[in-house]
Amino acid sequence: MLSEGEEQVTSMSRAEASSSKGKGTVREKYGEDYFQRIGKKGGTVLKEKRGREYYRAIAQKGGRANVSKYGSDHFSAMGKKGGNTTKERQDADFYSRIGRLGGAAKRRNKVIGIEA
Repeated sequence: MLSEGEEQVTSMSRAEASSSKGKGTVREKYGEDYFQRIGKKGGTVLKEKRGREYYRAIAQKGGRANVSKYGSDHFSAMGKKGGNTTKERQDADFYSRIGRLGGAAKRRNKVIGIEA
């Protein structure tokens, strides 16, 4: 059963979907955003099926791969460059102000139930 606002997506043959002629035919038959709609549905189903921890593990693997590829010095240099850019853009008192806040924003979000 479809929930409100969802359309019935009908299937097509593999040949229809894979050929460039088929894509035009499919687009004409189901609309311009057909492939976007089915992709979004597939992503939503996977997210519900696998859960947050699965994607967190993938992100950590990717982060470790980047550190292996570029080295920790690369990320240190990027951080320093970003910090210097922030220092140029903000007033002289900026780091002093955020330092006084400490973890106040994080603690406040935890109290009201927002995950950081």
